[in-house]
Amino acid sequence: MATSIVLLLLAASFFIPTQTQLLSTEQSFTSVVLSQQGLDFLKNLLVTKAISSIIPLELPRIEKSTKIPFGSIDAVISNITIHGIDVDSSYIKLGETGIAIIASGTTCDLSMNWYYSYSTWLLPVLFSDEGSASIRVEGMEVGLTLGLEVQEGKLKLSLLDSGCSVKDISIKLDGGASWLYQGMIDAFEEEIGSAVENAITKKLNEGILTLDSFLQSLPKEIPLDDNASLNVTFVNEPILSNSSIGFDINGLFTPSKNALVPNYYEKDSESSLSCTDPLKMLEISLDEAVINSASALYYDAEFMRWVVDKIPDQSLLNTAGWRFIIPQLYRKYPNDEMNLNISFSSPPSVRISESNIDAVVHTDLIIDVLEAGEVIPVACISLVIRASGSAKISGNNLAGSVKLEDFSMSLKWSNIGNLRLYLIQPVIWTLIQTFFLPYANGILGKGFPLPIIHGFSLQNAELIYSNSRITACGDVTYTE
Repeated sequence: MATSIVLLLLAASFFIPTQTQLLSTEQSFTSVVLSQQGLDFLKNLLVTKAISSIIPLELPRIEKSTKIPFGSIDAVISNITIHGIDVDSSYIKLGETGIAIIASGTTCDLSMNWYYSYSTWLLPVLFSDEGSASIRVEGMEVGLTLGLEVQEGKLKLSLLDSGCSVKDISIKLDGGASWLYQGMIDAFEEEIGSAVENAITKKLNEGILTLDSFLQSLPKEIPLDDNASLNVTFVNEPILSNSSIGFDINGLFTPSKNALVPNYYEKDSESSLSCTDPLKMLEISLDEAVINSASALYYDAEFMRWVVDKIPDQSLLNTAGWRFIIPQLYRKYPNDEMNLNISFSSPPSVRISESNIDAVVHTDLIIDVLEAGEVIPVACISLVIRASGSAKISGNNLAGSVKLEDFSMSLKWSNIGNLRLYLIQPVIWTLIQTFFLPYANGILGKGFPLPIIHGFSLQNAELIYSNSRITACGDVTYTE
């Protein structure tokens, strides 16, 4: 029951977030919005899951005793069990303070055992009979009103109201001389109806309490690897409209170790639907600061450094391959092996516009010569690489790729004199195209997880670029 209602209220299962350090301004860089279609999908899933969690449901036994002239009649119905529920229609309604879920036209099938006895002081004999019966409850309506708020970065669920009402009951007796007792058993209709109402309402209330405990137990970060987690702390109250519900979360990459999160520019993070197809169930919108936070985190963790000793054109890792490009290098170190030491001088910067994703990378490339087991740095070239990117949805991950637009270069220092950079430029272009971009695209192609609850899958997704944001619009499916 708890898991099924989570599907409705988070959709966000969506957010499976361990400890995190919030920005002091409690900013949101990721928003998740469920449209009416998404709410209907989850409501239908909720109804199915709720039914499966309720049945079979055993009700308390009911006894009746009636005094009559010369004796008394005792009747007992026991083993009253709900074994089938069918919902004709249901709907979900959003208000300013909560969520109402109504199931109407519901039928409920039950079975029971009955026992009848008659005793009189006139005769020392007990007359009794027993059998079974099938019961059908019709026109039942079940409703819940739930409050949803954010407390200390987590969703807090409260039950504002709940109820169940039965309209009509029919009882069919089997066994014994059941036709004699049909009228007597019909007198139990009110008690049976009340027992059904109370049992279902109690079960739903227990489910909401369990769900709230589940929500409170959720961590606030999604661990990604040994160095990074995704901060999925809720930072604003849910935004409810007539046809959607939105959640704002922090969304930034944070160090797995307790370290301060870098500051980023504050962005407009209103949760409003921007999907071109209004029939899409789900919208997940990420600010470019999310990507830049990942860039800064892995830069600070010193992951953006490489010593390159193997490339497609291995001749470029020997000074002989540079004898016409940097003659003095070959003269000083003839036929020596080389390494290329590449390190980013600052975190890559990503900018999202309505038409494109642009990235700028500042890199230092140090040419090392390997001589007599010693690594000798001979020159450092600073590069400014400009690339354009594209994003895609891969499963529940946001993935992407980049391609080179252009680059510029300057000599930072040299131990072998001045370098003719215009001769080196084609070699650097080859290195970027054959090593740097394939390596980067191998990482970007895996992507990082969107805030979607385990069990849900994003389907038929489209991506929309806007000023500083990228939005995924799609449908969702659910598997156990």
